[in-house]
Amino acid sequence: MITPRLLALIFSFSAVALLASCANRKPVVTYTKDGKVVNPYPAGSYDHFKTEPSYPKTYSVWKNDALLAQTNPENSSIFISLAKQRGFLMNGNNVVLDYPICSGIASRPTPVGTFYVLEKVVEKKSNKYGRIYDAAGELVNGDADTSMDTVPEGGRFEGASMRYWMRLTHDGVGHHIGPVKRRPASHACIRGPSETMPLVFSKVKEGTRFIIQ
Repeated sequence: MITPRLLALIFSFSAVALLASCANRKPVVTYTKDGKVVNPYPAGSYDHFKTEPSYPKTYSVWKNDALLAQTNPENSSIFISLAKQRGFLMNGNNVVLDYPICSGIASRPTPVGTFYVLEKVVEKKSNKYGRIYDAAGELVNGDADTSMDTVPEGGRFEGASMRYWMRLTHDGVGHHIGPVKRRPASHACIRGPSETMPLVFSKVKEGTRFIIQ
């Protein structure tokens, strides 16, 4: 026999199950009159940012201001997605910053795996890649590699700028400011936007974990 108390319990459990089901349900996708998808998430939210048609190719940066204030070199980590060409400043399992990056080309790929910051230098120049000028100061090689290219007599080599440098390997791979194309285009390093890298730099320390995959 079903008593009033049992009915109340059944109703209570059913309501909880319904609420849980609704909480996990994705928003319904709607369309404009011309057939474009309407982003179902609140503007400014991370879900909204990731659902935009331009993601992940966008140059835009998403930031969680409240969590950013709580993030420091003691509780941060970095995740790099080579497939998405995006970098993520993390606090635990939470995304603090989602920003565009540019990784290595096929012939000089960015290594994958877990790394730790070995060195931090604000003003850094490459001792391998850069430009070669002749004795008259004329540019003769704008994409020089000192392991293969020679400097003409009286000329000079000028290393490429890698400001806000965070070294990840002993053979010269790091994360730094550089031209960010929406495809792999570097010599194995991970380039980031000039507006974002000083902030990322300030939130990590020697020993901070980088996961690249």
